[in-house]
Amino acid sequence: MSLTNYILIAVGFLAIWLAITYNVLVRMRMRTKEALSDIDVQLKRRFDLIPNLIESVKGYVKHERSVLENVTKARAEVAKGGNPLERAGAENALSETLKTLFAVAENYPDLKANANFLDLQRELADTENKIQASRRFFNTTAKDLNTKIQSFPANMAAKMLGFKEIEFFKTGEDEKEPVKVSF
Repeated sequence: MSLTNYILIAVGFLAIWLAITYNVLVRMRMRTKEALSDIDVQLKRRFDLIPNLIESVKGYVKHERSVLENVTKARAEVAKGGNPLERAGAENALSETLKTLFAVAENYPDLKANANFLDLQRELADTENKIQASRRFFNTTAKDLNTKIQSFPANMAAKMLGFKEIEFFKTGEDEKEPVKVSF
């Protein structure tokens, strides 16, 4: 075999490796986008439950107007749009106001006994758990993609093909603090 044949074989293997690496990176990027979409679905579910929760609580917590207003304001911030990564701060603030609302509801025995409120509270708790699971799944897929993009020799193909690292979901500093409730 001549040198030209060896070069053609090497170029062929390089092309096959590049195609396989590209397809793996595309698959990983799509999985990350799917995970981000899953977060958005859960956040939308929570967003849609909040008006019903506020209506259930209104009659009972007349003295806690500011709590309801804070939930409404936080929900309005979320409604401004963007993808879940861009809205993370607003979503975290909404979670905090909901925690405060549930903490305040503890002082109203009639409200705690209201079947509609209890159902909504369970739905929201379930949704919050699904949001956390979706965020963990997103971070796992982002980690896998970022690791592949940074690993040799795939990093050369990723750079050449324009693949970029994905930012992780992070907990805001305000979420690390305990919920403050004042009466």
